[in-house]
Amino acid sequence: MAKQYLTVKDLAISENLVKLRKRTRLTQEDVAAKLQIMGVSITRSHLSRIEIGELNVPVSMLVALKTIFNCEYADFFEGLDKELLAIQKKLEEE
Repeated sequence: MAKQYLTVKDLAISENLVKLRKRTRLTQEDVAAKLQIMGVSITRSHLSRIEIGELNVPVSMLVALKTIFNCEYADFFEGLDKELLAIQKKLEEE
């Protein structure tokens, strides 16, 4: 299996997922159970891999998480613009 490399965008989304989950005081097990009820096939360990940035989040899961976390889609991408600006600056310096 080929090793997958993550971009800064993936990590920012992962970190935001953890923040949103903790803000709602839900465990990974709670979120996985709610996702399953909503028809998203996932285990707690799969969710953990998403939260640490090993896996990307499917769009269908984002739609369900928006409901579970009672948030806006923008909350998943908060801070992403700052990280992208930092990458752009590094590229310009090269």
